Amino acid sequence: MSAVQVVVAVPRETREHERRVALVPAAVGKLTGLAGLQVRVEPGAGAAAGFDDAGYAKVGATVSGEALDEAQLLVGVQPPTPEQVKRLAEGAVTISYLPTGAELPLVRALRDTGRTSFAMELVPRISRAQGMDALSSQAMVAGYRAALIAAERLPRFFPLLMTAAGTVPPARVLVLGAGVAGLQAIATARRLGALVSAYDVRAAAAEEVRSVGADFVELDLPPLEGTGGYAREAGAERAARQRELLAPHVAAADALITTAAVPGRPAPLLVTEEMVAAMKPGSVVIDLAAESGGNVAGARPGEAIDVGGVMVWGGRNVPSQLPGQASALYATNVANLVQLLVVDGALAPDLSDEVLAGCCVTHAGEVRHAPTRELLEKEGG
Repeated sequence: MSAVQVVVAVPRETREHERRVALVPAAVGKLTGLAGLQVRVEPGAGAAAGFDDAGYAKVGATVSGEALDEAQLLVGVQPPTPEQVKRLAEGAVTISYLPTGAELPLVRALRDTGRTSFAMELVPRISRAQGMDALSSQAMVAGYRAALIAAERLPRFFPLLMTAAGTVPPARVLVLGAGVAGLQAIATARRLGALVSAYDVRAAAAEEVRSVGADFVELDLPPLEGTGGYAREAGAERAARQRELLAPHVAAADALITTAAVPGRPAPLLVTEEMVAAMKPGSVVIDLAAESGGNVAGARPGEAIDVGGVMVWGGRNVPSQLPGQASALYATNVANLVQLLVVDGALAPDLSDEVLAGCCVTHAGEVRHAPTRELLEKEGG
């Protein structure tokens, strides 16, 4: 039996509102099947997601308060703290979400201590990397949750009801942004019986929207195609015209769900205060992009506010509101990425691999992610 060469550490998440865990017991079992891999889990790491310490121990993990000490690989959901990084072995690797623009001190610490870091949100959206695409897996959770919140907060039925006392028409739901989150929101709202329509700036979105049973809102505007399946950011004039054309559709909706995002940039403003004010009293607005600036003017992350009788709900770490299944999906993404890093029982990141190269932030004392490197240079390194 070969000696353990790679120790994988799973920390207990400490950031506010985070209930997920990076590895669930099923994923631990998958990784311990790899030669030379040992998994250590901090006590209580999975508790908020419904996974107890005994479940980890049962699949061969070591549950220990010293799980991070001299570990070669740390896997987390939120970025590690500088203190956690210091506890790792020299030359250790970290895998987590790593929004570098908001985490420059951590990026410096990772660079200056020679740690290699991979950001889950930077995994390239290519066919070979689909099993590692945490943005998509977590967006699916968020889209599902958004539709449920809309149905819960809307003071009327979603489905058509025909009764002896009369007919209740279905609620009208409008979804702006038809990526993974938007399509899941559409599908869920449809299953709940709502009459759903949607809009997205990408040309391919129309067919995708119709494939899940919704009507596509046609606007007299050219599409905006970006890279990696994302939309391209709109210019000011086009964005203003888009809001003008969307205004009557927003006003007619009983529930509005917005999911639009542009990677690395603030969320596009799709709905103004005036557009919200034109909605019927009792309508609800669910803004999944509230944490990145918001698609809806006035939306606040983690808050539900009243705007002239319309409830505007701003999302904050929405996948964490369904922590068990969100963790299971994320853990599969992480485990698949780890398997790219481990070769013959040893950590051996091959940065010529387009998947690893695409999501690598720091390695061997350098910042390899160009946009992050540029941010650091602007701040003097």
